[in-house]
Amino acid sequence: MYTLGINAAYHDCSATLVRDGIVLAAAEEERFTRIKHGKRPLPFTTWQLPFHAIDYCLREVGIALKEVQHIAYSYDPFLLLGERGAAEEIALPMQPSAKASVEWSAPWDPLFLSYIVNAPRQLASGAPHHIRERFGGVRHDGPFQWHYVEHHLAHEASAFLASPFEECAVLTMDGRGELATTSYGVFEDRKYRRLKQVNLPHSLGLLYEEVTDYLGFLRSSDEYKVMALASYGEPAHAARFRDILRYTGDGNYETTRVDWESLFGPRRARGAAMEKRHFDIARSLQLVLEETVLRMVDWLKHETGMKNLAMAGGVALNCVLNARVRDAGVFDKVWVQPAAGDAGTSLGAALWIDAMHRERAAARWHMEHAFLGPEYSNAEIEKFLMYSKMPYRHVDDVSTAAAYLLAENKVIGWFQGRMEFGPRALGGRSILASPIDPEMQAHLNNIKDREDFRPVAPVVMEEHAADWFVDGEVAPFMLFVFDVRPDKAAQIPSVRHVDGTARVQTINRAQHPAYYDLLEAFKKKTGVPVLINTSFNTRGEPVVCTPRDAVESFASTPIDALVIGSFILEKQR
Repeated sequence: MYTLGINAAYHDCSATLVRDGIVLAAAEEERFTRIKHGKRPLPFTTWQLPFHAIDYCLREVGIALKEVQHIAYSYDPFLLLGERGAAEEIALPMQPSAKASVEWSAPWDPLFLSYIVNAPRQLASGAPHHIRERFGGVRHDGPFQWHYVEHHLAHEASAFLASPFEECAVLTMDGRGELATTSYGVFEDRKYRRLKQVNLPHSLGLLYEEVTDYLGFLRSSDEYKVMALASYGEPAHAARFRDILRYTGDGNYETTRVDWESLFGPRRARGAAMEKRHFDIARSLQLVLEETVLRMVDWLKHETGMKNLAMAGGVALNCVLNARVRDAGVFDKVWVQPAAGDAGTSLGAALWIDAMHRERAAARWHMEHAFLGPEYSNAEIEKFLMYSKMPYRHVDDVSTAAAYLLAENKVIGWFQGRMEFGPRALGGRSILASPIDPEMQAHLNNIKDREDFRPVAPVVMEEHAADWFVDGEVAPFMLFVFDVRPDKAAQIPSVRHVDGTARVQTINRAQHPAYYDLLEAFKKKTGVPVLINTSFNTRGEPVVCTPRDAVESFASTPIDALVIGSFILEKQR
């Protein structure tokens, strides 16, 4: 039984294909369209299904859409519109409303809901011409069965159905779904029971978005920059933020809308210089968020008695917050789904509908890695390299050859195996460098045209994590920070953030053999089993997906070498 999960609501459109409980493929639409997060500025926003991501998932398995039994869409418009009509469609205004119907809604909501209600029709007839063949033979009413899955249920399922736990407490936090912004639940005996939700207008994610916008970054995109910025500030405004975000007990909280300019002065223009107040605002927000979530986690532990916690939702991409939850020791283990933002709802929706409709029980799939995207053979790669007319060489042992380049302090683009699902580059489409040079963090930020306060993250061989990072443990998805061991800090200065932490990824050979072998070869050469790993892209661009993307990015940046499949391209210094 095939189940296709689709996210196409707010941002990060994606698709996931599941067969009998096993995830076969998953990818974000941005990787194919090259429009980061799939967002265009209003009023020119165009909504459409992630046709390219769907096409990839079907192509990966060698099937057509007509062979899919269930389609799970990770948003239920009827939670806002009421019961479905007999026709399973609704005619809504094709122009924005004159005003929002309630305080937290937008004038574009009717048009937004109209698109979603009519999504089955668009799927049946709206595919682009160059991939239409794989979408033939279907109507809006089948042969597949269409399911709308509540947005937060999709987040929840992406956590507990992908986690390594047979039972766990579940916490999801994001900006908004249909109505909910936070969900609590418990997974045991292969059944899920929701405990409660926090609804709009109260939202941890929207609060963080508002401050992100005030600080001159892109909302719904750049919250991670505010998290990095916070390490440079003091919590001088914590008291004000405790008035804006108040924990009210029993897992509930309230957020108050404020005029940020009246409270903190003029908002920062995008690209303008940073002031001390900006650092302090970011630090104060981060601190109060952590305080609030820790109280929420305490309540969830009391209600469930579970030993383990699974989390998802965009707020769960905050790796500093995740480390605070881990270090609080309320739960023995904390696991975060790597595509925790909205992209991961296609994963959750597909897994949920699959679990609801599969007749026989099977061993449950666990998400041990995120390499679920496209892969290219050496023949496909070399075909493009020949077309590009760029000089390249073939090597038999690509990991050892790349390790020599890195030991010479060269920066390499690393394009190997299947692409990652989610926002983190984890060794499929990465820029790699040596952490030994203290100037490398600044050099990489210059290459990628990033703000100078942004840290770069380390990848470490799994068995050496505790030797280099305090309480280092398995962390394959780069979603927790760890303190760099004081006795190792001088050897890996470029990955140590201003607060002494690093956002660590661990890797073992089963997850990605070439990537692991590269680290092992670098360790033999330098004695250091750690590399810098950052995403293979530049500012405003999605992570590279195809050989063409990789070569174009390499050619247009100061990256020294591109290691792609079994081939190496080098620039002369």
